[in-house]
Amino acid sequence: MLTKHAANIRGRDFFVGDIHGQYRLLQEALQGVAFSHSEDRLFCVGDLIDRGADSLDCLKLAFMPWCHAVRGNHEELAHNALWDGEGSSAWALWMINGGGWVVESGVSETRRVLQAALRHLPLAREVAVMGKRVGMVHAEPPADWTCIEAADPQTLVWGRSRIQRGDATPVAGIDAVVVGHTIVERPLTLGNVHYLDTGAFSTGRLTLVDARELLR
Repeated sequence: MLTKHAANIRGRDFFVGDIHGQYRLLQEALQGVAFSHSEDRLFCVGDLIDRGADSLDCLKLAFMPWCHAVRGNHEELAHNALWDGEGSSAWALWMINGGGWVVESGVSETRRVLQAALRHLPLAREVAVMGKRVGMVHAEPPADWTCIEAADPQTLVWGRSRIQRGDATPVAGIDAVVVGHTIVERPLTLGNVHYLDTGAFSTGRLTLVDARELLR
């Protein structure tokens, strides 16, 4: 459910919005901040895959020692589809939502990589930054971060009620929370919740933010 990360004493930490198979955009963003793969860390809000042709390469980011992602709803869609099989309703739902890249990548290989990657994709992460704590889930945090391990997984991965209400009530028990899932025109903050999904697959804008900026 939750993976915690101690402070990075060697380099910087960055958070990135939904990548959705846009591997080139990610590499350009990392180059833009002179990202060091040996010292810096990247935290991804989930939805590494779907809608982009390089989804398999993006899924493999889960194995990189410098990259730490949470599980998104598109990883869930892929999991359900690959285990129920072609012809199932889960497969049809995945195809509607951008899973067509699997044809090129291969069903067997994608299933193998996804099964291994899911072990590295918890539902939530917590990162120590500048003496404070930043939480991360894909879609919607609980009202109190101290309840994260008892939170409804469906809400963490699929929820949108907070942003739909424009709810600026800070999440208790944490300094800041980073999420994706809901596309926003530009990075949006409600209370202490930061929305970073700027629709990379359709807009070409992938948001990468230095963790220190979130706490200023």
